[in-house]
Amino acid sequence: MLRAGGVLKLVALVFAFLLAAFLAFELMEINMDFKLSNVISRSLPQIEVPTKPVKHKCGLSKACPVGHFSFKMTSGAASVVGPRMCLDDKLIMSGVKNNVGRGINIALIDGRTGGVIKTDFFDMWAGDVAPFIKFLNEIQDGTVVMMASFDDPATKLNDEARKLISDLGSTSISNVGFRDNWIFVGGKGIKTKSPFEQHIKNSADTNKFEGWPEVLEMEGCIPQRQD
Repeated sequence: MLRAGGVLKLVALVFAFLLAAFLAFELMEINMDFKLSNVISRSLPQIEVPTKPVKHKCGLSKACPVGHFSFKMTSGAASVVGPRMCLDDKLIMSGVKNNVGRGINIALIDGRTGGVIKTDFFDMWAGDVAPFIKFLNEIQDGTVVMMASFDDPATKLNDEARKLISDLGSTSISNVGFRDNWIFVGGKGIKTKSPFEQHIKNSADTNKFEGWPEVLEMEGCIPQRQD
């Protein structure tokens, strides 16, 4: 018969063996699970969660800083599609709104609030320049002025009208001619020339449409008037 001390040693040895076997089995199982999960994850197709593109006001490529109004505008396309003007995500002039027409399209904006004061268009092909000159003379200081051509913006323009537009910050109005495309954002009382202006000449050699140049598009951030 085994002595009591021998029995205890035997029990301890068996316990140690069983514990070592248990731990080895658990470690092997964990390792197998880990490898199996890797195999499964690699075999499954990777699903990419689509991210929504960031939308800025008027569809601008980037957001405007605080204290600025976002704008985007296009000139008319030949004599078919009228110009389009958007300010701070509000469509203010377009064919859809039915407030555009042949000639020069113009929107007056409150420079402090961004609110639309008035929109109108003046036929510079078959119309009279006098109402346009009157309209320009009545613009109040601090008003943001947005202009876009449609069809023909220049046939009836005279030196007086061009001077009044130049005083709003335009550098190209003196060269705008028959069926040119032109877009411009300026302001009454502006102290410098506006950075927001594009002009393309009507030329048979470069016209995108028969008899008319390509559409112009412009976007930017207009500083809000603080005084």
